[in-house]
Amino acid sequence: MKVCLFGISGIPIGRHNVKDVRLDEADKLVEADKKTYIQVEVTEQKEIANAEAIVVSEDSLADLLLSDLEFIENRLSKNPPQEEATVLNKVREHLESGKPISANVLSPDELKIISIHSLYTLKPVVIATKEELENFDAFLVRVLKESGYSCFFTVGGKENRAWLIKKGMTAYDAAGAIHSDIQKGFIRAEIISYDDLIQNCGETGAKRAGKLRLETKNYVIQDCDIVHFRFNK
Repeated sequence: MKVCLFGISGIPIGRHNVKDVRLDEADKLVEADKKTYIQVEVTEQKEIANAEAIVVSEDSLADLLLSDLEFIENRLSKNPPQEEATVLNKVREHLESGKPISANVLSPDELKIISIHSLYTLKPVVIATKEELENFDAFLVRVLKESGYSCFFTVGGKENRAWLIKKGMTAYDAAGAIHSDIQKGFIRAEIISYDDLIQNCGETGAKRAGKLRLETKNYVIQDCDIVHFRFNK
């Protein structure tokens, strides 16, 4: 995943660990050789077109909105088809109220019409305060959440690890996030909720308390589920 910094300086460009304290807590309870956070690529402003999410400061948000407003005004001046003009006017009003397009409720048809244009704020926009930027890698947890992403954990043995997925992904989809062979050979997913892991002092305690569930490929992964995949090799 790529996260673009718009109007923000002082943050190193490149790969960043997403410092999720929930993985830290799981790591304390389940023994493993190492701990691996989700990583995202942080890019500078010129890479905005290739980013999945945009981080702005409270001060730079106005500049980002203005960029989209200028494009919309220019497009409307060219007398686009009425259907497109209706959506552009709706979006313009939203931007003028100080909100990115992604914070608006557009129908699938409206999104299809507007998505032909490379408007910046169609992407998720996350506003960071000065304090959050001082602990940027921890702030990235909120960036992922507000950008429509979630995670699950695999624990024990060689590695306690967080895996990035889109919210709403099934166990079958999540298996593919690890390896295509696991997805192809999927049998069942062993699931322990994060809360059950913490409340029962680890994976062994959760199993003894009857908190381990066997789920099918259609199970929707919940944020920070602890997952072990059974699959045919």
